[in-house]
Amino acid sequence: MTGVNFREVEAADDDLRLDRWFRRHYAGLSHGRLQKLLRTGQVRVDGKRAKSGFRLKAGQMVRVPPLGDQDKKSRRQTSPMAESDRAFVRGLVVREDDLFFALNKPAGLAVQGGSKTPRHIDGMLGGLVEEGSERPRLVHRLDKDTSGVLLVARSAQAADRLGKCFRHRLAKKQYWALVAGVPTPRQGEIDLPLAKMGTQGRERVQPDPESGQSALTRYYVVETIGRRCAWVALYPLTGRTHQLRVHMAAIGHPILGDGKYGGERAFLDGVTGKMHLHANQIAMPHPAGRGELLVNAPLTSHMLESWRFFGLDDSLDLEIEPGEI
Repeated sequence: MTGVNFREVEAADDDLRLDRWFRRHYAGLSHGRLQKLLRTGQVRVDGKRAKSGFRLKAGQMVRVPPLGDQDKKSRRQTSPMAESDRAFVRGLVVREDDLFFALNKPAGLAVQGGSKTPRHIDGMLGGLVEEGSERPRLVHRLDKDTSGVLLVARSAQAADRLGKCFRHRLAKKQYWALVAGVPTPRQGEIDLPLAKMGTQGRERVQPDPESGQSALTRYYVVETIGRRCAWVALYPLTGRTHQLRVHMAAIGHPILGDGKYGGERAFLDGVTGKMHLHANQIAMPHPAGRGELLVNAPLTSHMLESWRFFGLDDSLDLEIEPGEI
């Protein structure tokens, strides 16, 4: 039997419930056993007792007591997988080096799994390396219906380095979106705290100026299609769940295809009903001190169709940064 283990919460697990964190990293641990460990205080977060519904924050330390055979099941090593999935995930790679892979995540595919999500990016990461090698790790997330740049660390050490960049907000993200109408002014800042409402599986994020978490987004209108819609570049300066979607809906210009927050206004005749939100670019200091790490991802197919439909130039290189807006 192994001893007590202390694990730091990775950026990709930020805001995850403690019980779901255990299911993700210790899949063989039964619900009853976990509840007993929690009740008896053997599991602790930053030295304090925690309940199953406690939401973790990146950088916190989880005390994992001896789990016997379950420790073996938690080792992040690759295992055999379908060749189709291996080829698929390798086809998503747009850049790589000895520390990371950069994927262009397609819209409609979840980054992490759950009881009703058997196929997801996290479950295919082993296909990026040889069987038996250390399994790559997520360092941040994208919504299921959002496409674009997703960084994956090659090792635990690389995940720690990359994760620190996200936790200390050194990573600058640029998203492209089509939104209903034309925001005015054409560039600005949305400073609107957000809070999660509802139960697990039916969660909804909504503005909550009084008690919500701080959330800050900067936007820039790149081009307009009359008054019908606009291409905007979005720069999230915080990383709240559904932040960009809720913020754009809150100022009256929901992202096209986002019926959850935009209602009927998020759909236009002649335009596909899929989400028009793409993580176009990530820029940060290279975790190994090799200058700037800059990664771009081409538009996903349905957004490219919309760009062509409206006569927009997807090859445009936007050099504008949040601090310059």
